Amino acid sequence: MSETTYTTGDVAKLVGVNFRTVIRWIQRGELKGYKLPGRGDHRVIQSDLLTFMHENGIPVPSELKQSKRILVVDDDQAMAAAIERVLKRDHWQVEIAHNGFDAGIKLSTFEPAIMTLDLSMPKLDGLDVIRSLRQNKVANQPKILVVSGLDKAKLQQAVTEGADDYLEKPFDNDALLDRIHDLVN
Repeated sequence: MSETTYTTGDVAKLVGVNFRTVIRWIQRGELKGYKLPGRGDHRVIQSDLLTFMHENGIPVPSELKQSKRILVVDDDQAMAAAIERVLKRDHWQVEIAHNGFDAGIKLSTFEPAIMTLDLSMPKLDGLDVIRSLRQNKVANQPKILVVSGLDKAKLQQAVTEGADDYLEKPFDNDALLDRIHDLVN
């Protein structure tokens, strides 16, 4: 699992300064960052950015306060990889599980804020995963976004069982991000 990294432009937007100011902070050693080989572009790891913001009394935006971890559960490897790409562009830390059993293991080790979940999977289907998760009264349960091509009755059943929302396959990338952002807020 890798921590989210930001460009100098990303940091500038989050902090409310020009990207050149961010580069100066890095060069002076005020903000911990590193250079990419070859190009020389700077990157900043999220935990270092948060430390810098706290030390300098800079307000932390809500998107940095939230856990930016998401577990993608889908037996279709191409679909899981496509969802992962969309989420990583939005600065999410992503883990993938290809069945319900693996999802259970990753839920306890990765501790995501949100889980996208396909309903049709071998071994342990999505509804079983929802039931199992919601019956365990553990703290920090993730929000569940069902992402499935099944009929609306099954999707509604998933919400009844404990899912927080659903998105029908095929879907638009922006629709996925909108649903994720709605669940975070």
